[in-house]
Amino acid sequence: MATAADLDIKMDAASLYREEIYTDRRIGTIRAMVPVKSNGDADGARETLFIGEAQIMTQMGPLPVTFEIEAASLDAAVSGYAKAAKVAVERTVNELQELRRQNASSLVLPGQSGGAFGPGGMGGVGGLGGGGKIQIP
Repeated sequence: MATAADLDIKMDAASLYREEIYTDRRIGTIRAMVPVKSNGDADGARETLFIGEAQIMTQMGPLPVTFEIEAASLDAAVSGYAKAAKVAVERTVNELQELRRQNASSLVLPGQSGGAFGPGGMGGVGGLGGGGKIQIP
């Protein structure tokens, strides 16, 4: 097992960004990731990145959605926020639906550990035990 002394915890001085946060306090947030040199001066050789943030409500509570906005300026990022957010939310909803589908279609085999009821399916008195008819070689 690795210890803290074994880890290479070192920031890359050539990949530094300064975050600037913009919000309308209603819909969402845009983070401008401004490239900087190791002395803190702006790095004109790299482009500013714009990251949008939004939330969708789920049964488990709010789920943060983060997405990149293709833009060359803050004004363009604000204009492109809605389109990028819609794509990101649709992608997130589709991924959630796929996870639900996979979870609902997973097979629980009698006599196998795991699942919500531990080894042997329902187990205990009147449980499903190990005499099931579904067998996978």
